Amino acid sequence: MKIAAAQTLVSSDITANGNSIRCMITTAAACGTHVINFCEGALSGYAKFQILHPDDWRGFDWKKQEAELQAIADLCGELRIFAVVGGAHRLTESCPPHNSLYIFSAKGALLTRYDKRFLSNSELGGWYSPGTAPITFEVDGYRFGCAICIESQFQEVFQEYEALDVDAVLFSSYGIAEYFQIALRAHAGLNCIWIGAATPVQKAAKGPAGVIGPDGRWVTQCPAAPEPHLVTAVLDREDPLYDIPLQKARPWRRKAREGEIYREKTVDNPRTKDRSAY
Repeated sequence: MKIAAAQTLVSSDITANGNSIRCMITTAAACGTHVINFCEGALSGYAKFQILHPDDWRGFDWKKQEAELQAIADLCGELRIFAVVGGAHRLTESCPPHNSLYIFSAKGALLTRYDKRFLSNSELGGWYSPGTAPITFEVDGYRFGCAICIESQFQEVFQEYEALDVDAVLFSSYGIAEYFQIALRAHAGLNCIWIGAATPVQKAAKGPAGVIGPDGRWVTQCPAAPEPHLVTAVLDREDPLYDIPLQKARPWRRKAREGEIYREKTVDNPRTKDRSAY
């Protein structure tokens, strides 16, 4: 199946952001894409850039965002495509919103929502409230998880998704700096998963959107140019290119983490039988 990572222009105009997202969804669907992901804040704007102060959430036009979310859902249903869209999620008047990813199904409905769990130090200063749990969803027999921005620096996020049997993690960030790219490649290679990484046009020069394979290498990347773009990659568990990471390394590492293979060797090896005496 084919996935896409998008690179769109994010502004303080929710309607303009929605139009840009729908345009990219249409382009992705036309080339046979099943799932496309966008950067964090792709619809609502992101803190410190389009949302200039935590108090700005009080004046945020939530009804306009809801209308755009519905329009995106309707288009996904029309084009039979899944979309992962970054946007704030309203909680209460006194509580900052979640930094979220809305997952829309090919049936034109909100399937689920991922709320960023590991917030940055500045995000905790009134910008956002943390989420509490991972999410997974399936498309045509392939399972996906989601992660956002600074979560690239937490290996446990990706190891948890590997344990949840995902094939890919859709990573959405407001910028993919070089050390983010290094971490993402490591997570993909260590956990033998694909990672689709989305970023805004404004940050493309520091690291464009792209897809990383389960061997830890970039499959494809957008141009590092100040214009909207998307790239696609095919997920195929039977691809000979990924025979070692998917068919050998991943199942072996699972056994290794469980530890039973080592306990069996310890019992069978006469040189280690008496080590408990020490």
